[in-house]
Order: sequence, then structure tokens, then C-alpha cells
Amino acid sequence: MSQLKQQSHCPLCLGENTDFYHADKRREYYQCENCQLVFVPPQYHLSKEDEKAEYDKHENALNDEGYLRFLYRSIHPLIKHVKALSEDTVCGLDFGCGPAPALACEMKRLGYPMDIYDPYYFSDSACLANEYDFVTCTEVVEHFASPKLGFEQIFSLLTEAGIAVVMTKLLIDKDRFTTWHYKNDPTHIAFYCKATFRFIAKKYGRSVVFEDTDVMVFKK
Repeated sequence: MSQLKQQSHCPLCLGENTDFYHADKRREYYQCENCQLVFVPPQYHLSKEDEKAEYDKHENALNDEGYLRFLYRSIHPLIKHVKALSEDTVCGLDFGCGPAPALACEMKRLGYPMDIYDPYYFSDSACLANEYDFVTCTEVVEHFASPKLGFEQIFSLLTEAGIAVVMTKLLIDKDRFTTWHYKNDPTHIAFYCKATFRFIAKKYGRSVVFEDTDVMVFKK
């Protein structure tokens, strides 16, 4: 693969200064000098049909104890921050819930009303006209072809004091990226480091709390 400077804009901040970052046998990766996002250029993105076919391979079941333990890494900090809200009753949206909305089901079991949305599996967009006290976005943002539009949509769904919880693996450095299993999923096309999430928080007038190695909480 060629290692020419990518001329397309960053899909998060639309900056023009993007540099070659890495290449493997399937695709190239570039990094934005402004927001530090590492991204896959559009020519390597899967078609919608192929993307869904990859998602259909996932075997996350509602009663899978291992999957629930994984989700609780975001559920525990979410509940902590939600309890700090002044509202007596709060409701949330699981954005990009996938075919088995286990997080939403677990939150409902814990007493929190939840809606779900996923463009492939639960595509009724009526909920996108609502506002929520919290939005969960677990293993979703790495799939955003346009992180700019994706995060704008997430924050538009929140009330003024609303909370967004994002779970995704954090990019550490270039050396580890070369052997990082996370980049090998063909549907993963956007990779974030802490600096990227700080950029997002500042851009949208929020603060970000790093609750775990891969759990971020955005709040006012």
C-alpha cells in the first residue's frame, strides 16, 4: 500500500491536516493532527450489506453472563452519575444496541426506563426525536463513518444536564496499534485516544470523565 498523505478531511473535526499512521494487508489508517482521531478512509469502508453481515456474526445473548459482566463496566459508572441528577425519574436510550439489547434490558431490570435504537436491528427512528437523561453507546463509536455526525446526534438526544456513556477501546500509541486486535475488525473505522475525547467534550460544551480503561462519561 502507498504511504501517501491522505488528503481527505478528518471525519470528526473536518481538519485537513491528516497523516499516514499505519497500513496492513487490507487497508490504511490516518491520524488527524488536530483531534488525534485515527481513521480508515472511506474507500476501505464496507458496504451496508457487508457491514450488517459482520454484525450478524456476533453472538451476544441477553442472558450471556460474560457479556453482562462486560456491560457492567459501563452500567456501574452510569448509575453512579445518574444518581447525581436531581430528577426523581430518569429515562435513557441505548444508541446502537445491536440485535440483543442486553444493556437496556438490564437497566430496565434495575428500574430505569429505556428506549433502544439501532440502524440495523431496531430502526424505528421515532425515539430520535426525544430527549433523554442519559444515552448509552457501547462499542458503537468505532463504527462511525462520520464521528462528527454521530456525536452530534448523541448529544442532541440529551437533556441539558444529560449524561452520555461511551464504551470503546482506547488507542494508546502507534507501536501497539500495529499489533492491536481491535483494528482488525473490518467494521472498526474510527479509533479514539484520550486527547480525542477531550476534544469532543470541549467542542460540545461538556466534560469527560474516564471511568475505566475504555469507559467515558460525558456530562455538563
